[in-house]
Parts: sequence; structure tokens; C-alpha cells
Amino acid sequence: MPRALIKAPPTKNTLLSMKKQVRFLEQGHDLLERKRELLTRLVYQHIKEYQGKKGTAHAALRKAYRWLAIAQLRMGDRSIAQATLGATPSTSMKVLPRRALGVQYPSVEAAVVAPQPVGLLGTDASFDNTRDNLAKAALLLAQLGEVEIALHRLMEEQRKAQKRVNALKYNIIPLYRRTIHFIQSALEEEERNTLFQVKVLRERSE
Repeated sequence: MPRALIKAPPTKNTLLSMKKQVRFLEQGHDLLERKRELLTRLVYQHIKEYQGKKGTAHAALRKAYRWLAIAQLRMGDRSIAQATLGATPSTSMKVLPRRALGVQYPSVEAAVVAPQPVGLLGTDASFDNTRDNLAKAALLLAQLGEVEIALHRLMEEQRKAQKRVNALKYNIIPLYRRTIHFIQSALEEEERNTLFQVKVLRERSE
């Protein structure tokens, strides 16, 4: 079965145009390959960062829930619910756009706000400890979420870049090269036929 070619007239102008296009495609392939390599490096960096932050965030969350269990034992669910009505926020967060290699993902600016003590309202000290540890856990979870979203988007962009690199390398550029080779062969054959006809005419005239 003959291999596919681009439908184009086998002329010198077509040949020059296709040679120019294939050079452009090769440059595009090189740029995409460099982008893919940089994206792969970023993905591995984010995987390492994600694994570290995941362990830290989960440890902080377990500690916060232990304090919550202590507060429930000492105060009861109803007292905790009443105390939270007058509690001030323990964290401040702001989500900003961030971009790397054309990939946009959220950047979280989060900080723990020193909570106002509510022990004077008839609560146990474990309530303040619970608030403090939950705030710290929320901060770490926000940072973990930022890294996780960035990781997923970078991986998706890396897969897209890999597909484009493969398409150029194995399909598009070879298609152009085969067509260039075909046109060159056709032009050479046409030139040989012309020379042969000129030779025949010259022999007849002699």
C-alpha cells in the first residue's frame, strides 16, 4: 500500500514552498521538545513538593482532630457550637493567578490570624487549642491544594506537548519529507525526459 503524500502539483515552486514549511515544522518541533522537557522537570518538582506537603498537612489535620475530640469531651457539642458563633476567623486567604510555561494555576496566599481567646466566655482551653490547630491545618491544606492543582495542570500540558511532539516527529514532518522526495523525483524524471527528447531531436536534425 503506497504511503500517503500531500496533494500538491509537482513543481519547483511547490518544492521550495514545502522545503520552507518543513524547516518551520522542524523548528516548531525543537521548541515543543524543549517545552516538554521543561514541563517534565516542573512536574517532577511538583510531585516531590506535593508528597512533602501532603504528609505535613495530614499530620496537622490529625493533630487538630485530636484537639477537637478533647474539646468535645470537655465541653460537649452544644457548647462548642455556641462558642463558634462568637469566634473570629482564624485564617486569611487570597487566591491569585500564577503562570509557568503558559500554564495558569491558582496561587494561594494564606496566613494564620491570631484568634481572640474565648476562654472567658465559659469555654475550655482545649477550644482555643482546637481553633489554633485547625487554622494551621487549613493553611497547610490550602498550600497542598495549590500544589495539587498546579501538578494536574502541568501534567495535562506536558501530555499535550508530548502528543504534539510525536505528531510532528512521526506523522507531519515525515509526510512533508515524503512529498518533497516524490516531487524531487518527479522533477528529475521530467528533466531526464526533456534531455532525452532534446537529444533525439538533435540526432534527427543531424
